[in-house]
Amino acid sequence: MTRNTRYTALAAAALAATLLVACGEREDATVGQRVDGAVDSTQSAGAELRADAKEAGQDLKAAGNEAADKLSAAGDKMAIGAADVAITAKVNAALAGDTQLSALRINVDTHNGLVELKGTAPDAAARDRATMLASAVEGVVKVENRLTVDAKG
Repeated sequence: MTRNTRYTALAAAALAATLLVACGEREDATVGQRVDGAVDSTQSAGAELRADAKEAGQDLKAAGNEAADKLSAAGDKMAIGAADVAITAKVNAALAGDTQLSALRINVDTHNGLVELKGTAPDAAARDRATMLASAVEGVVKVENRLTVDAKG
C-alpha cells in the first residue's frame, strides 16, 4: 500500500472510531434525556390524573348531594300525601259519626292540610258543624266548606 493510501485508511479508521465513540456518547446522553423525559411525562400524567380524579370526586359528591336532596323532597311529598290521606279518613269518620251529617253525601279532599268539603248538608247548622268537626281533626290547617244546604232539608 502506498503511503497516501495508508494515511487515508488510517484517517478514515480514526474518523470512524471517533464517530462511533461520538455516536455512543450521544446515545448515552439521549438515553438519559429519554429517561428524564419519561420521568417528566409520568409526573405530568400523574398530576393530570390526580386533578381528573379530584374533579370526578367533586362531580360525584355534587351528584350525590343533588340525589339526596331530590330523595328528601320526594320523601317529604310522600309524607305530606300520607298525612293528607290520614286527615281525609279522620274527617270522614268524624262526619260519619254525626247523626245529621252523612259522609256518603259529603266529599272530603285534603291537600297539604287544607280540607275541602263538597256536597250537601241538611241545614245551615249541620253545614257549620261539618266545618267544626273537620277543623278539630289533627293536622288540618284550614277548612274550605263548599257544602250547600239541601232545600229538602
